Amino acid sequence: MTDTHCPYCSLQCGMTLSRKGPRLEVSERSQRNRHSPVNEGALCRKGWTAAGLRGSRERLTTPMVRDRATGEWSAVEWEDALDLVASRLEALRGEHGADANAVFGGGGLTNEKAYQLGKFARVALGTSQIDYNGRWCMSSAASAGNQAFGVDRGLPFPLADIEKTDVCVLVGSNLAETMPPAARHLDRLRENGGKVVVIDPRLTPTGERADLFLQPVPGTDLPLALGVLHLLDAAGAVDEDYVSERTTGFEDVRRSVAAWWPEMVERVSGVEAAQLRELASLLANAEKVMVLTARGAEQHAQGTATVLAWLNVALALGMPGKTYAGYGCLTGQGNGQGGREHGQKADQLPGYRMIDDPAARAHVAAVWGVDPETLPGKGRSAYELLDALGTPEGPKSLLVFGSNIVVSAPNATHVAERLADLDLLVVADMVMSETAALADVVLPVTQWAEETGTMTNLEGRVILRNQAISAPDGVRNDLDIITGLATRLGATSTWSTDPEEIFTELRAASKGGKADYSGITYDRIREEDGVFWPCPEGTEGTPRLFADSFFHADGRARFVDVAHRGAAEQPNADYPLHLTTGRVLAQYQSGAQTRRIKDLPDDGAFVELHPLLADRVGAHDGDPVVVRTPRGEMKAPARIVTTIRPDTVFVPFHWVGANKLTNDALDPSSRMPEFKVCAAAVSA
Repeated sequence: MTDTHCPYCSLQCGMTLSRKGPRLEVSERSQRNRHSPVNEGALCRKGWTAAGLRGSRERLTTPMVRDRATGEWSAVEWEDALDLVASRLEALRGEHGADANAVFGGGGLTNEKAYQLGKFARVALGTSQIDYNGRWCMSSAASAGNQAFGVDRGLPFPLADIEKTDVCVLVGSNLAETMPPAARHLDRLRENGGKVVVIDPRLTPTGERADLFLQPVPGTDLPLALGVLHLLDAAGAVDEDYVSERTTGFEDVRRSVAAWWPEMVERVSGVEAAQLRELASLLANAEKVMVLTARGAEQHAQGTATVLAWLNVALALGMPGKTYAGYGCLTGQGNGQGGREHGQKADQLPGYRMIDDPAARAHVAAVWGVDPETLPGKGRSAYELLDALGTPEGPKSLLVFGSNIVVSAPNATHVAERLADLDLLVVADMVMSETAALADVVLPVTQWAEETGTMTNLEGRVILRNQAISAPDGVRNDLDIITGLATRLGATSTWSTDPEEIFTELRAASKGGKADYSGITYDRIREEDGVFWPCPEGTEGTPRLFADSFFHADGRARFVDVAHRGAAEQPNADYPLHLTTGRVLAQYQSGAQTRRIKDLPDDGAFVELHPLLADRVGAHDGDPVVVRTPRGEMKAPARIVTTIRPDTVFVPFHWVGANKLTNDALDPSSRMPEFKVCAAAVSA
């Protein structure tokens, strides 16, 4: 029996694995296992079936090289594959410069892998061109958190605090399907007499748990927040003492929201003025309020502004820093938080240090044993990096770890074209994903149960995954690949393959940073069921932030005045509808793992539309319909439901298709693409 954690979402639920010969199973003991406070033994169907990929016929077990002329694949020895990749990287660097080589990481990689990958890019390759798919997860919330609080941690309090607030407002979250074990906190909150508010263009299983459900036009969560703050101010519900003592910038915000009376909000968002007043009344009369945002609010070209608008609501009520209250982001990917804290993001170094800060560069360079002047500067953000691939000014090679770009990137057809123009595409994956199928070299890597390493969940709790079983013959860990390539490239510094040794180095690199892990050890994680950062040496860690101070130099939070611009692409005569995307219960992210687990239902993509819209276009439930946007089209069965707005269609993004339609317009601050709304048309 091995106690470890689920490979999927940011809850990182604790589970127990058992071996039966070569097979691996999630043990029934998981239900009695309390080693993980975040789930108390509960697992969703994805968690219960997570071991299903072990032994799959689709697992890759030998490096593969593709002949571009014929498209045929050949199995090669590991040393030959690494020699080939290293020689091509070296040649491209020699011909075009260090930024000719790029790296794309993933929010599912352990902290140790994320750290080592960022170090590899900057030291072994010398490239600034590294980012990761976590840019498409919570970057807008991160940008807003940094502006308002001076720090970005998904939840600045334990998840269980939800149960003890008075009103919990979920903006753009379908928590009951995306992280089902967390939904019990909403149920317990209501049992305790609290209220749940859900804001979503679709009435999801999460919305069905709500005491108040608001159904706005996609892309209008921001004016809802402006309207709520307008009403709170008019009602005298602003905590003036808190605003005066703990914040700056409120007067500008107060003036700007004065124009957003409820009827104005109704005209823009479609939410009735009476409902907006009901929400404001709930918040004004509650002692403790918690506002939680997720991808529905954040994956927009104005995602940062949207989160800031809701942060302004929380600050005006005096909630951040109060026990069982405040603002938080429900992170999506398993290590979306830790993945950027330690170096995968284009502008960051370990410890949440900024790469253009001379002091940060000096500190990290000293840990790495290199000259700070040799470290590259800030690179392109995730989509901008992909958009530049194979262009005269862009990278000529791309190394991909833990990401299935062809399915998950916006405007995916264009991204696939950019990948095809590369001189070299290398993908490290467990299976032949849609992205791996386009690669020149595919390197088979371990899955979660075959390796040890830390993850940082949505609460900022650092947890430890423990290896339960050996990897199949021919499969290597990502750390082995990174070290093998770094050695061949003659990189300076040290390149361990032992995760605990790497974590020790990570601790030193993060020391003194906002995300300080220096006081966290593997032993402490085991003994304490996870440790919250920041945790400087000699401290207990920090489950709750902001009780006494925010992370700005003056200790105050910032109100930020924001304006509603609307979605980058508005409906028109040719594309009269709104398209939005999201997840379904049985699948995860691009589906590269979950679609290969036979015990999870895989009915494929579908198009959800309202009966009024279906009648107008002649669509029938179960029959195929075509969805078109200015970027492409897809065909899938219609699913006719009354739970979606009549002016909106929904497509899940776990299969090829949805992201061929989505808009690649970027948030000016976070560089988040506008996944969650674009103009569309549908026909039978």
